Amino acid sequence: MATAAAAGKRKPVFVKVDQLMPGTAGHTLVAKVLSSNTVVQKGRAGSGGGPAARPTRIAECLVGDETGCILFTARNEQVDLLKPGSTVIIRNAKIDIFKGSMRLAVDRWGRIEVTEPASFNVKEDNNLSLVEYELVNVEG
Repeated sequence: MATAAAAGKRKPVFVKVDQLMPGTAGHTLVAKVLSSNTVVQKGRAGSGGGPAARPTRIAECLVGDETGCILFTARNEQVDLLKPGSTVIIRNAKIDIFKGSMRLAVDRWGRIEVTEPASFNVKEDNNLSLVEYELVNVEG
């Protein structure tokens, strides 16, 4: 017998890092943050020009679970949540391909929550972002 609450909202299915594939989206997973490396920091004070000059911060954060790890592209306030050593729940994430390798990302439809420290150890020797993918056009 289904309750009204269960009918209104689907319970998210948590996936493991090693299940992530290129071109997929809607992933919810628990991951530990191993490292964070700021790659872009634009729009500092004094850079001129109007509302478009809001600061943009992008960091590549290595996140993972007991099955593997992947680079997560964190933007703006996401950078503050993905601190090395913290455990996060990443909801409604998608896989982007950047320079031929997979990146995990969350756009405005997803969210990141800091949660209780996880008990697993990250499998660092299975880094999905080190696998190169080639874009292949399939003729219809």
